[in-house]
Amino acid sequence: MRIEHYALIGDTHTAALVGMDGSIDWLCLPRFDSGAVFAALLGDEENGRWAIAPAGGVRSVERRYRDDTLVLDTTFETEDGTVRVVDCMPLRDRELNLVRVVEGVRGRVPMRMDLTLRFDYGSIVPWVRRAERGCLEAVAGPDAVELRSSVDTEGRDFHTVAEFTVEAGDELPFVLTWYRSHQPPPDPIDPLMAIDQTVDFWQRWASRCGYRGPWREAVVRSLITLKALTYAPTGGIMAASTTSLPEKIGGSRNWDYRYCWLRDATFTLYSMLTAGYEDEARAWRDWLLRAVAGKPSELQIVYGPAGERRLTEWEVPRLRGYEGSSPVRIGNAAHGQFQLDVYGEVLDLLHQSARAGMDHGEWTWQLERKLLEFLESDWDRPDMGIWEVRGDPRHFTHSKVMAWVAMDRGIRDAERFGYGGGTLDRWGALRERIHREVCEKGFDAERGSFVQSYGSKELDASLLTIPLVGFLPPDDGRVAGTVAAVERELTMDGFVRRYRTDPKGSVDGMTDDEGAFLPCTFWLADNHAMAGRMDDARSLFERLLSIRNDVGLLSEEYDPQAGRLVGNFPQAFSHVSLIDTAWNLTYPETGPAEHRPHRNREGGTPPEPGTRAP
Repeated sequence: MRIEHYALIGDTHTAALVGMDGSIDWLCLPRFDSGAVFAALLGDEENGRWAIAPAGGVRSVERRYRDDTLVLDTTFETEDGTVRVVDCMPLRDRELNLVRVVEGVRGRVPMRMDLTLRFDYGSIVPWVRRAERGCLEAVAGPDAVELRSSVDTEGRDFHTVAEFTVEAGDELPFVLTWYRSHQPPPDPIDPLMAIDQTVDFWQRWASRCGYRGPWREAVVRSLITLKALTYAPTGGIMAASTTSLPEKIGGSRNWDYRYCWLRDATFTLYSMLTAGYEDEARAWRDWLLRAVAGKPSELQIVYGPAGERRLTEWEVPRLRGYEGSSPVRIGNAAHGQFQLDVYGEVLDLLHQSARAGMDHGEWTWQLERKLLEFLESDWDRPDMGIWEVRGDPRHFTHSKVMAWVAMDRGIRDAERFGYGGGTLDRWGALRERIHREVCEKGFDAERGSFVQSYGSKELDASLLTIPLVGFLPPDDGRVAGTVAAVERELTMDGFVRRYRTDPKGSVDGMTDDEGAFLPCTFWLADNHAMAGRMDDARSLFERLLSIRNDVGLLSEEYDPQAGRLVGNFPQAFSHVSLIDTAWNLTYPETGPAEHRPHRNREGGTPPEPGTRAP
């Protein structure tokens, strides 16, 4: 099944992917980064899944989220009639509940259920028994799940199956509940009431969105997706709900994205703030403050949902990988890389949160000061770059630009809050030195564009952020030359690749290809808008919207040749970029750089959400 054929449900602790065939093929318990109990997405049905679908042939399938919610309706049209499967995960109290209700719409439809529980990424078959309290109980080490339903089930070859018939007007609920095996089983929930409560929660949450432009549906769906990828206990936002979905079908660029990346920090904060979700923005800011606490030299680029630092990477040979794309990786070795640009992201986020009115006390300034002092001695070190290359470190142009952002935002905060003292002159001189060096060493006059790293002739789509962060104005000739070069050399059917991936030009030496990177394509639309090319910006934005799947979700990348979404799914960075670009295009009277003050060198005041009419 294609990646775009999945839909997301979740409870802000973990998430599941539901296929168009009625099979839940991915679910990690109890957190996003825990072991999967359903891992068919990266293997086959013997690696765990939960399928509920018509037993016979299906003429058509239609699905949708109930308006502004994360409750999914999948409607199957068969020769015998019509049946609907409703899927949701109620917001969690203590235990995880996954609710599925089979509704008869028309006729009399034979159905089949197949529940295949395989803990720890498909490796552990649990002990399943019928409990005295009238449910099925499956136990494997620390994990236990219960299945409650009025439908009779039986065990066949380590699967739990059921065959039943649904008539018009029937509502047959199934509830799968996870809990710690050493604790008492939880009290059962009312599944129909749980669906109503879940609908009410999401609709009330979505109603707070301050965006009133022509792309409201896409913006709201993206915001709901970001909320669904949030680990509620800490406020951390996962990059995606999956691991190892390939950047090219059959390739080896398969990484675990069930963690929180600092590179996304400021974009995410501003998307939440502009849309009116200050509580979520504050929780993300506070998560970051806790996660990065410690020695500045040990700042990581990625952390676990609660700020965990040890994300040891290992491979799962028993899983063949999505459509044979191996290896399947758990953990992410990038947590040990030195990546200079994250210092700019952290300081930019703290600067923007202060400008939005969040508390910026002495403790926060002390963190900023320590980061600035570290950069004074280490800004000129080569690093692994924004794309976390697994080759030799380089002097990446984007990394140096973000070092400039760090100094710029730190100086602005010091001036605003009366900090810094005699260090301001020294930091100001360093800011200018970094700027001068990037313009001298990161720009290739012969090519007429900035380049990927000092001394390189290669392009990199991260260079599109130069005007977005205020390093140079959008009408600067060097910016225009860079945008033109990216359009000429890094686009595929209009979509932007991060960099060249052929053996001679690849930044990381990996020979397998990848798709176009969707956030970079949104950045290109932003650049067009900043340069006054509004028709080009809108056209590109509409093309990006057109590749969303039928329920409005985007992955990390897109393969224009195959016409397929690729990479981990759904991808928070893609949806954050969608929100930002929609906002920029909806309010062109001030211009994107002015509207997005965290990307504006001159500063300014963030707009009040929803106060500008489109």
